[in-house]
Amino acid sequence: MTSESPARRAVEAALAETGLAVETRELPKLERTVARALTPGEDRVDAATFRRALCAVRRKPWSSRLMDLTRRSGEVWITRADAEAAVAGIDDPEPGDARLLAALADVVRARLRATAETPAAALETIRADLFDGTGRVLSPAEVDILSQAIAGAFDLPPDADFVEDVRRTEQARHQEHEAIEQAARARRREEVRRLRAWEDSLVPFAEVPRLLHCSQREALRWIAENRLPVARRVPQPDGTERWEFDPEELVALRARLPEWRRESYEADIRGRGAPIPDQGTRKVGNAVIARVAALDRYAAHFKTARALKRRITLVIGPTNSGKSHTALEALAGAESGMALAPLRLLAHEFREALTARGVPTSLATGEERIDVPGSRHLAATVEMCPLHNPVDVAIVDEAQMLADPDRGAAWTAAIMGAPARHLFVLGAPDCVPMVRRIAELCGDPLDEIRLERKSPLVVAGQPVRIQDLRPHDALIAFSRREVLDWRAMLLARGHRVAVVYGALSPEVRRAEAQRFNDGRADILIATDAIGMGLNLTIRRVIFTALRKFDGTQTRDLTSQEVKQIAGRAGRYGKHEEGIVSVMADAGSLSFIRTMLAAPPDDLPDLRPQVQPDADIIQAVAAEIGSDSLFGVLARIRRAVLRRDDPNYRLANMEQAFAIATALEGVTGLTLAQRWVYAMCPVDDRDNGIQRLVHWAADHAADRPVIPPGTGRLPPADRADRMELERAEKRHKRLVAWRWLSMRFPDAYRARTEAEEATARLNDWIEDVLRQQSSRDHAAAHDAPRTPQPQKHGRPDGRHGHRKGGAKAADGRNGGDGIDRGGRPGAGRPGRRPAGRAPIGR
Repeated sequence: MTSESPARRAVEAALAETGLAVETRELPKLERTVARALTPGEDRVDAATFRRALCAVRRKPWSSRLMDLTRRSGEVWITRADAEAAVAGIDDPEPGDARLLAALADVVRARLRATAETPAAALETIRADLFDGTGRVLSPAEVDILSQAIAGAFDLPPDADFVEDVRRTEQARHQEHEAIEQAARARRREEVRRLRAWEDSLVPFAEVPRLLHCSQREALRWIAENRLPVARRVPQPDGTERWEFDPEELVALRARLPEWRRESYEADIRGRGAPIPDQGTRKVGNAVIARVAALDRYAAHFKTARALKRRITLVIGPTNSGKSHTALEALAGAESGMALAPLRLLAHEFREALTARGVPTSLATGEERIDVPGSRHLAATVEMCPLHNPVDVAIVDEAQMLADPDRGAAWTAAIMGAPARHLFVLGAPDCVPMVRRIAELCGDPLDEIRLERKSPLVVAGQPVRIQDLRPHDALIAFSRREVLDWRAMLLARGHRVAVVYGALSPEVRRAEAQRFNDGRADILIATDAIGMGLNLTIRRVIFTALRKFDGTQTRDLTSQEVKQIAGRAGRYGKHEEGIVSVMADAGSLSFIRTMLAAPPDDLPDLRPQVQPDADIIQAVAAEIGSDSLFGVLARIRRAVLRRDDPNYRLANMEQAFAIATALEGVTGLTLAQRWVYAMCPVDDRDNGIQRLVHWAADHAADRPVIPPGTGRLPPADRADRMELERAEKRHKRLVAWRWLSMRFPDAYRARTEAEEATARLNDWIEDVLRQQSSRDHAAAHDAPRTPQPQKHGRPDGRHGHRKGGAKAADGRNGGDGIDRGGRPGAGRPGRRPAGRAPIGR
């Protein structure tokens, strides 16, 4: 006979004494719990202790039971955290459902009351949190149940109008959204029908001579000279293209044939090919649409810049080479000028740098304006470049963003369109070929200045162990979750930590950077969001991984990414040298050496990216006879741009197209207004497009669009990761709302309220991050753990590393939502656009 453990004997005795029943599956955990309560040498516990132990074992099943009960009753806003808080106070091992629900009711009542100042605000906050977190839209019945719960939480009398008002409003809203969806489907079908009818009317090349009354040889020559517009090029399986033509356009060109024949004859007599005629001197179908990207028409779109005698100075150098200082000195000495930055945070830094030099400077970003009376200088995000006010000097920073698939078109427009007599373009060496191409297209002379790094950058002799971390170290991870995992682990080891990642607002990032710079935090943990902006006194940059998820795939870091991030080490004037390393077991130092020594990556396509602006959208709409933004973008995307255009390529417009599609059923907005909505910085991973449609519907109905609130903000020292992420998402909503309020102030009226809410969120988030405690209040899956390096396929020479690293056409911050000066991209639509963290167009 085997001897029983003291805990088993204690459990059996307690069961006999109390008369309680225990299921077999509960016994192992119950025995472990009782064992911890036993006095050494004893094998008995009192009844009260046993009851507490049994309650501890059963709390998780109780919370699961509560979640099941609430879902059945339609109370979908109740969270597992609510259920866990409710069961935490139950001391009866055998409570019925009624007791569990009563405990939950008290918890939920308190949470609803603390969510906002008014019942209406509480309702909207809870709906928004559900929408952001799960994409769930409450049904009218669920809204009715929620409104009754909120009324009870706010102690409204039974005859209060709140519930009935919500019921009426929700019914009207539901009907409106149904009508929007039906109208959108109908309009999209009509636009697709219109496009297909046009495509069906196209004829093959064989019909061209008959319609034009010319020979086949003449038709081929005129196509080669770009006189005859090819309406559509359809790729064939054998690699060739089938050319299709609009018969109406061909017939309209018959009158030009004698002139073309005379020019061809004269050119042949001179023994050279005929010049391509000026596309602007004749009317051809689709010519207006082709202005989006065809030949040199895009450069000509910027009339003010083309009227100036511009010269471009390209300042190239790695991080810490003084590029900005060189250009700022010239800008500060000019009578007028502008500095264009990729991020709102950097626009602020440009403004501060100019102000420190005694130059009054205004600010313009997508969500804010600071007008300084009498100032003739402007700091702005790239998307906010003013195109019609000539200045003496302008700066366009981070020109390597020309290759970015989401925002590259903004850099094309800024460099081509900045109305400055002297334009400084700053960037990494990778951007040189594309900037040269743009200068050539604009006809602007270009000179280049190449700078070297001011302090040496060296690769460490060996990887870093966690116990070897020192003040002024910066750990680089590649997701928000990894950053917070490292933070929890280092706090538990007694380090003082600051963090920087893309989902944080510029204000919070700057505050965290300041804590690190002034010594209140020893170690910085960041994503590659630090690769652009932020002056940081980092001595040693340490990679926690050498692979990242870029929104599409997990891949090796590119040489440009390694250089941009590693270059943050060794701030000139603060440290004699910068050191780059990697955490032990996270990758190979030889990979870092290879990437740092590698020449600039060859860009797969040197054609600058372009996208339509409001004027082009209006012109295309007039050309095709439609006020549908969906139809306009479908025509631009599907029928016009030549894949082999020698000069330009169409930028990624997937998110704009997705927004246009969703807005199609919202009547009451002009085409220009819908285009503004399509440019709004939202992240569809957080259901941003659906929210945009709700706001647009209110705008179109002449109802004020209510700004998002902050929701319930618990004490910072008790906030968990879920609450932190919720606050970050609320901040994103406010960024988008404020962006729209700058364009539609009559509909988005409560700007002061939105700015105050933004400030409260920023302060709260910074308070949470400032907490130097390792206490973890998150759910079990969020508990701090040692972050594990990515071992599968890591670039360490031992797991299938591809020499030189995999290259990608984009430097997306996978999942990080890096703050932008304009459209997100974020991010990308759906997957992003990848990313769209907001910001300031």
